[in-house]
Amino acid sequence: MDPEFFEAIAMPLFDQLYNFAHWLTGDRSDAEDLVQETYSKALKGFRSFQEGTNLRAWMYRILHNSFLTSRTGLRAHNLSYLDDEEVDIGCLTAHSVTPELLLLQEEGRQTVMDALACVPLHYREVLLLCEAEEMSYKEIAQVLGVPIGTVMSRLARARKLLRELLAAKPTEKSSQWTVIKTPGR
Repeated sequence: MDPEFFEAIAMPLFDQLYNFAHWLTGDRSDAEDLVQETYSKALKGFRSFQEGTNLRAWMYRILHNSFLTSRTGLRAHNLSYLDDEEVDIGCLTAHSVTPELLLLQEEGRQTVMDALACVPLHYREVLLLCEAEEMSYKEIAQVLGVPIGTVMSRLARARKLLRELLAAKPTEKSSQWTVIKTPGR
């Protein structure tokens, strides 16, 4: 096994893996540690990688599994879930209409990012892998170790939750997003 060959094919994925890790952990330092652990495990296990298979899906799978076994991942995975009916979906304070188009665009981006952060992890990761990383359902299924049907149903639910969050009206109780928790996986 040639470490230079591994570096040549795996390092171009670094930014994508870091972005995904940051979304999973919600913390830059934890994301950096997770990516470092991913590359370490991938390098150690590179002999088991079958040439001609999907390296990107293999690396994401390592990252995902490392996240699930980390303290941060275990905390996110083991949340006690509430029924959807019990959840109050708040939203950020609505921005006023101004002529500064760039400011509005940035606020819109931030609103989407804040809403996405409130989508439960097991839905958010499918949505990010599909939309941000442009992975196929098959690749996502490989990364997460779930059937393709599960990928499709989680993606549909994630999109629905995100639409609901973005359409929610501001409440007097809260000017922040409420993290949505759903029963089970």
